[in-house]
Amino acid sequence: MKQGSHLKAEFILVFVTVLAGLGWIFSKEALAGLPPLFFMGARFLVAGFILVLAGRRFFYGLVWNDIKKAMLVGLVMGVAMMFWISGLDRASNLGVGAFITSLGVVLVPVFGRFIFKDHPPKSIWVALPVAVAGLAFLALGNGVSYEVAQLLFLGAALTFAFQFNLLSRLSTRIHVLVLTAIQLMVAGCFLLLLSVFSEDLPGSVSLEVAGWFLASALIATSLRFLLQTYGQSLTPTSHAAVIMNLEPVWTSLFAAVWFSESMSQQQLVGCGLIFLAMLISRWTQIRAIFTAS
Repeated sequence: MKQGSHLKAEFILVFVTVLAGLGWIFSKEALAGLPPLFFMGARFLVAGFILVLAGRRFFYGLVWNDIKKAMLVGLVMGVAMMFWISGLDRASNLGVGAFITSLGVVLVPVFGRFIFKDHPPKSIWVALPVAVAGLAFLALGNGVSYEVAQLLFLGAALTFAFQFNLLSRLSTRIHVLVLTAIQLMVAGCFLLLLSVFSEDLPGSVSLEVAGWFLASALIATSLRFLLQTYGQSLTPTSHAAVIMNLEPVWTSLFAAVWFSESMSQQQLVGCGLIFLAMLISRWTQIRAIFTAS
């Protein structure tokens, strides 16, 4: 693969992490006028439908067994997003929430080891205590206790780690765009079903809230996954995995600018330790990048 393609892919993937960070802002604004589960379900259905239209040629030749597996992963994704959007609805600090959610990166191989009997690299066992120390500092930053939102974000991280393990075991015959579309639509249906039994819909929605909803669905979800799929096709998985760690950094920066959020010294240390744990967990990929260069 040419060096120019690598640079193009890495630029695209950095932009994807920017869109992911903006997604936190778009979603938080939309929640001012929409119930969280309804918002997330509708957002995913719209985004999934757009991905179906964009990648419809990849849907030919699908077999029912592969579709069932993709639907199962979509259901797990729905549970993860239930935790995430509920946490976002209650969160007082988006940056802290983004770093806690990103712990899923560290937990993926841990789940693989104890549930699927995988053998993760030794760097994971170094990263794990660093991540736990980061969580401890976040608790100290809130009076030796966690907000409900932070516990919900932690639940999202745990569920995302389980989802990623299921994803890695799916048949490679499913194109990633198809897999993403099925997951989004199944998760959307699951969240809307929960919303029917637990939420009251508003009588009307302002144009501003509708705009934030569309930005979340079209920009932070559909466009993001389209670009992510394209970018990952142009660069090794190791490069993409490292770049995607930037999402919580962008989220913190955007939240500081848009919502005037700030972190205490303990919270900054906690987020820094979690980010360090994410990099340690990716040490094999990081070393491969420097070796290749």
